[in-house]
Amino acid sequence: LQSGVEDGDIYDGAWCARHRDKKQWLEIDALRPTGFTGVILQGRSSIWSWDVVHSYKVQLSNDSLVWKPCMNGTEEAIFAGNQDPETPVLSLFNSTVARYIRINPQTWYQNGTEGDICLRAEVLGCTLPDPPGSKDKLDFRHHNYKEMRKLMRSVNQACPDITRIYSIGKSYKGLKLYVMEISDNPGKHELGEPEFRYVAGMHGNEVLGRELLLNLMQYLCQEYKRGDQRITHLIKETRIHLLPSLNPDGHEMAFKKGSELAGWALGRYTYEGIDLNHNFADLNSVMWTAIELETDRSKLINHYFPIPEMYTSEEAFVASETRAVIRWMQNIPFVLSANLHGGELVVTYPYDMTRDWAPREHTPTPDESFFRWLATAYASTNQAMSNPNRRPCHNNDFLKYNNIINGADWHNVPGSMNDFSYLHTNCFEVTVELSCDKFPHASELPVEWENNRESLLVYMEQVHRGIKGVVRDKDTDHGIAGAVIEVEDIDHHIRSAAGGDYWRLLNPGEYRVTASADGYTPSSRTCQVMYEHHPTICDFRLTKLRKQRLTQALKKGEKLRNNMQLRLRQLRNRKQRRTPPPPPPPPPPPPPPFLGPTGE
Repeated sequence: LQSGVEDGDIYDGAWCARHRDKKQWLEIDALRPTGFTGVILQGRSSIWSWDVVHSYKVQLSNDSLVWKPCMNGTEEAIFAGNQDPETPVLSLFNSTVARYIRINPQTWYQNGTEGDICLRAEVLGCTLPDPPGSKDKLDFRHHNYKEMRKLMRSVNQACPDITRIYSIGKSYKGLKLYVMEISDNPGKHELGEPEFRYVAGMHGNEVLGRELLLNLMQYLCQEYKRGDQRITHLIKETRIHLLPSLNPDGHEMAFKKGSELAGWALGRYTYEGIDLNHNFADLNSVMWTAIELETDRSKLINHYFPIPEMYTSEEAFVASETRAVIRWMQNIPFVLSANLHGGELVVTYPYDMTRDWAPREHTPTPDESFFRWLATAYASTNQAMSNPNRRPCHNNDFLKYNNIINGADWHNVPGSMNDFSYLHTNCFEVTVELSCDKFPHASELPVEWENNRESLLVYMEQVHRGIKGVVRDKDTDHGIAGAVIEVEDIDHHIRSAAGGDYWRLLNPGEYRVTASADGYTPSSRTCQVMYEHHPTICDFRLTKLRKQRLTQALKKGEKLRNNMQLRLRQLRNRKQRRTPPPPPPPPPPPPPPFLGPTGE
């Protein structure tokens, strides 16, 4: 970190902590395993301030979750810092292999109450050469449909206590869309446990995602049996669903040609010729049309947009694979998902569709900041994407965007699964473009697994960010299904699941959250989201409206207390006063004229 030239900015020219306490740290990602050996530290000087860190600690990590401090015998080492802002001070320690390093200031120049924690640093170390392949004992080859099914069955047999195979439907040609569920209680939604999904093979010729998910289910099974602490915790706290092949018909076409002859489009579409990533209901247009027509914004909905009837009809040009995924989304309260593609190295996030049908235009959701975090979580831990020396795949150099981009800012994709998931369900979803090559050779699969293994794990762990809780009836303590969870200043709500449990993905910060449900008085509270890798618990207990209590008591045949009987009569009288009296009946018609006998 070098000194800057702008003296008007108090944070210019150095890293400065937000708060003045020992909990602050500067974290540096070396992007790959590195043998760290030391730190050179300087302070910061300008016409406005004179800031120096006198002492600091150093911590190292391979995954940015578990940190190991540099030790001095049995105690954490304290390294000497600076006494003036300009003199560099070198501190060396035993070479330690890690990917991440933290500098944690312990003492600093106070300058009364004005001194900030600011420093310039140079980290010393040597990057290690890339491994030639993978040490994991996985089945690194391309699998056709029968081989995929056989592999999934073998994983289920190896880990029957944490896995379950089920199908969400069939392709046009009748191939089942298999899902591998991995959980400590497979087959059951546990109250408070978030649901996560990976979907691959939407485009049948983009095969890497399919093979990575097959590798992932093998890896999770093996590491769980081995007792790996990180994997065991992930499986016990998360219900994971892996769908390796959404378009098996297309994959079979590409597989028969092989990686050298499959081409850029063969197998991309379903057997009917449908691009599944353009086949979901266009709820973006429904939302934007409502915004343009409705003058009272309080009447607008911002979540759970209904699917238009024309889309659900049997005559609609909707693939059987798409219908199956939609039913899957509606039946399970997914919280987070990623859709694995190929042909680029980038992570895209919603919206995928531009508002005015422009070829490309940045079109953010109300959760833009968290979506950027999600995309960064995958891209920054992916060895191929984060390599600063890599060449662009094609015409777009996504390195300058840190390998993430708003989907609509790349190209317009109406009817995408990402947008549909966000607007029709509670689930946040991104698209991961895994490789420049859509169908890499089998010899490249071990390296691709190494490139993506950490990313796949880190992204799954993001499902535990934000807040979660249960919305309950204050009288019965039963969970309230379909309760609306509203976060102040974020115009996108979510709903509680069947048991009343909910999950709201949020970045660290303080939020005002309101829970509401039909027949209940809304309740609000402040929820603080921390930086730790677990959600903040924010439960709600809602009180029934008095009218709702009376109605339920009458339905149960309960005897009402005197004050409740009086209140019920008051409600009935009020309703009668509001109801206008019926109009008087029309007067009877006049009698017909009397006609006497003929001749009179």
